[in-house]
Amino acid sequence: MKIAGILFDKDGTLFDFRATWDVWAADLIAELAAGDNGVAQRIAEAIAFDLVSKQFLPHSPVIAGTNREAAECVGSALPLRSVEDLEIVLIDRAANAPLAPAVPLLAFMDGLAARGLALGVMTNDSEQAARAHLSHAGIERRLDFIAGFDSGFGAKPAPGPLLAFASQTGLAPESVVMVGDSTHDLLAGRRAGMRTLGVLTGVAQAEELLLLADAVLPDIGHIPTWLDGQAA
Repeated sequence: MKIAGILFDKDGTLFDFRATWDVWAADLIAELAAGDNGVAQRIAEAIAFDLVSKQFLPHSPVIAGTNREAAECVGSALPLRSVEDLEIVLIDRAANAPLAPAVPLLAFMDGLAARGLALGVMTNDSEQAARAHLSHAGIERRLDFIAGFDSGFGAKPAPGPLLAFASQTGLAPESVVMVGDSTHDLLAGRRAGMRTLGVLTGVAQAEELLLLADAVLPDIGHIPTWLDGQAA
């Protein structure tokens, strides 16, 4: 079936994960620890973040998790702070993260829209943060669908939010491509009956993504060429 829509993950896909979220996490840990190195180390261990290299470790539960899950991890290191309070802090700080687009996003989205494709974003971040990031990048109004883990459709790797994109755009799931940097993204795509593309602007390696992807690309900028190949 002809490809009629593309659904993107956000972090690690539209935005380079390391350049955005490693920087954000280092600043967040410093803020929450308030100068206490022991507390900083406990938070870093809870979210699998290396304080020396200032990078998330590949197995970090925060990478593909929701804000709630991230808050629960941080809360395990800060027993005097409620998870609810920490979740609010994470959502607020995430909305102001130092974004590093994987490619010039406005021109990229305009090029895809010119092909007649329906476009959407589904992230395990909050919808509030997602809209803030997409607006800052200038592409919020270019999208037909935006959802976070808290938008009422569920979170990846469940297929519900992906199927919501297909339903709201009137597309058959098999005509949609799910694009992401993690196995959560690709597994959700498979479960939804969609085609899947992996990109290497997150922390997962190509070998890991190839288990669930129709193809793995260096970044989303290679999608137009891939689409041309599919049409041929």
